[in-house]
Amino acid sequence: MCALINSCLYDVVVVGAGPAGSFAAERLTRGGVKVALFDGRPADEPKACGGGVTSKALKAWPHLLEAAARTVNEVEMYSPAGRGIRLKLKEPFAIYSRRAFDSHLRERARNAGACVISAGRVSVSAPKQNNECWTIKSTNTGEQWKCRMLVAADGANSAIARRLAGALTNSEMEVAFGYRTPLPSSGDVETVVAFLPRWAGYAWAFPRLDHISFGIATAQDDFDHHSLNCLLWDFMIGYYLKREDATSPLWSAASNARDKAREKDVEEKLRATADRYAARIPGLSPETLDQRRTTGDGWALLGDAAGFADPVTGEGIYYALRSAELFAEAYLSGRPMDFEKMWRADFGRELRRAGQMRRRFYGSFHGAPFTDRLVDFARLHGGIRRTLCELVVGDQGYVNLKRTLVRRAAWPF
Repeated sequence: MCALINSCLYDVVVVGAGPAGSFAAERLTRGGVKVALFDGRPADEPKACGGGVTSKALKAWPHLLEAAARTVNEVEMYSPAGRGIRLKLKEPFAIYSRRAFDSHLRERARNAGACVISAGRVSVSAPKQNNECWTIKSTNTGEQWKCRMLVAADGANSAIARRLAGALTNSEMEVAFGYRTPLPSSGDVETVVAFLPRWAGYAWAFPRLDHISFGIATAQDDFDHHSLNCLLWDFMIGYYLKREDATSPLWSAASNARDKAREKDVEEKLRATADRYAARIPGLSPETLDQRRTTGDGWALLGDAAGFADPVTGEGIYYALRSAELFAEAYLSGRPMDFEKMWRADFGRELRRAGQMRRRFYGSFHGAPFTDRLVDFARLHGGIRRTLCELVVGDQGYVNLKRTLVRRAAWPF
């Protein structure tokens, strides 16, 4: 139990103990700020997420490697037509259990001196006068806390963000859902990304240390759960079959070569063990990103609550950590309102460009899906393949992507 509870006044209360909230709490506390970090998620309920952390993030914050993770040096990537390529990464990325990853960051905040409070759901009352404080109340116990600065880092469904910055439409959101399943008993556990046939989005298989995270990410306004769930099960079954027989197709529609009896056996075992999860992810358009405020008098939004996620891939951990770092820097300098211009100057252009590219990336290119063409070009051309590898690990941004592709298209290797 923290010594500072109920009537005590905090400098900053951070609602949400995911990567953004915990990292902000740690940075602020180490700077001498009195911080309370509210963890509203039950201990046995990990964040619904693939758990991939880019090499860009690992290089920026090496202490992330202290959390247990599987390091990835190769990725199998498949086009919507089922053609595959093996990408050998120059810089590895890591796949974490979100329970382990979030716990690592939360405990760093606690060890730094932040007061971590497990209060379940909370309600927030805004100051009525300029010199008054925010009041945070546990809806479970009725306990109350007060603070001068409120930071919402409680995800894409943040009620605080809706209240302070406005609600986002379905067209500004993506849906990710999937299953956690056991590791295969035989064969290598490969990391796989497969662009979806007929859908804007992709499926993934991310092996962690003790299980595999399977999932699909796609636009919410195009979401059809039944069809996509069938597609994901086809992908999952294909993944396990390929561990036993490399010639087996990933998608059943790509070939009739699958062993139907074995396919049924794999599906029965998976349905008995699979643990389902789902989440919403922000995917802001350039116009919304330009207009949406993430900072105000006595408040700030971080991570997914602010809309900081890549609209093309849904990746948000890097932006969660970087936004936390920038906010802490602004607050400790005595100018918290500077956070708005700081994140826009730092990664705003990348997110804006990704929002512009989203429909093109999952659209058509000379009569076929662009993702089909991308994988086919990468299979034939070393320069394109290198760029694709750098996109996967986060080292290649969107702002100069076209220029990089044009330059490397002239290279034979």
